[in-house]
Amino acid sequence: MDLRIFTEPQQGATYDQLLAVARCAEDAGYDAFFRSDHYLKMGQVTGLPGPTDAWITLGALARETSRIRLGTLMTAATFRLPGPLAISVAQVDAMSGGRVELGIGTGWYEAEHTAYGISFPPLRERFDRLEEQLTIITGLWETPLGSTFDFAGKYYSVTDSPALPKPAQDPRPPIMLGGLGPKRTPALAARFADEFNLPFASLEDSAAQFDRVSAACAAIDRDPATVCYSAALIVCCGRNQEEVNRRAAAIGREPDELRANGLAGTPAEIVDKIGRYAEIGAERIYLQVMDLTDLDHLELIAAEVMPQV
Repeated sequence: MDLRIFTEPQQGATYDQLLAVARCAEDAGYDAFFRSDHYLKMGQVTGLPGPTDAWITLGALARETSRIRLGTLMTAATFRLPGPLAISVAQVDAMSGGRVELGIGTGWYEAEHTAYGISFPPLRERFDRLEEQLTIITGLWETPLGSTFDFAGKYYSVTDSPALPKPAQDPRPPIMLGGLGPKRTPALAARFADEFNLPFASLEDSAAQFDRVSAACAAIDRDPATVCYSAALIVCCGRNQEEVNRRAAAIGREPDELRANGLAGTPAEIVDKIGRYAEIGAERIYLQVMDLTDLDHLELIAAEVMPQV
């Protein structure tokens, strides 16, 4: 089981804090450092000093880390045009020596769009735009050197593109899709995704959605085993109950609620629950860490959970 660190900087984080977490994750042996791509805080936190841009952050981390993989969970298709996004991700991939992954979705948080002047179309249109973006981004990356790429869509068109720059990874960086949508989400995953992720979902809901993605793959004659299935869950680990309580209080949550809806408790409790996700097909867990100043938390999980999973 791969364990990856997942952060939510819109809740309040500086670049220096993110760098410290990424370096700690790398040193501790985690597989990857991922961050959300949001422009507005959620809930009652202050969100200070304000949002940081995901791909600017990852470009900087690409030069300040050496092994750990880097990515977004998830970039909103509403935030960027597909051609410039393909360029940005390819550049960060080159800057990192081929360690980047693109998680991308429709976008869902309307308030952050209205707060920063970003159009927020109805859900059907957002799915249509995402499908066109995926077609363009993968098409640009996979076009052979010396050839050009064209695409005529309802929302985006590309004409006589040199399809440059190329990412370091061949044929392209891995693409992650996710979500609980019962029809279009599995269908898009079957066509485009190297990884399918479910954030904050129960075992039962996760198993059902993994099955839908597998069925969508089979429907287009793709081997379902070529998709990596993953889950994202908030984590709150402590050597004992007192430490669990302290970490839960630091992020404004209750230990019992975290046990029910995430990964919380002693290392043994967390190992047991990760095992239950493994039983339904999850191969990778994104550990959502909310207190970015508590690096001992990451080190504890690396020392006492990671070797057992």
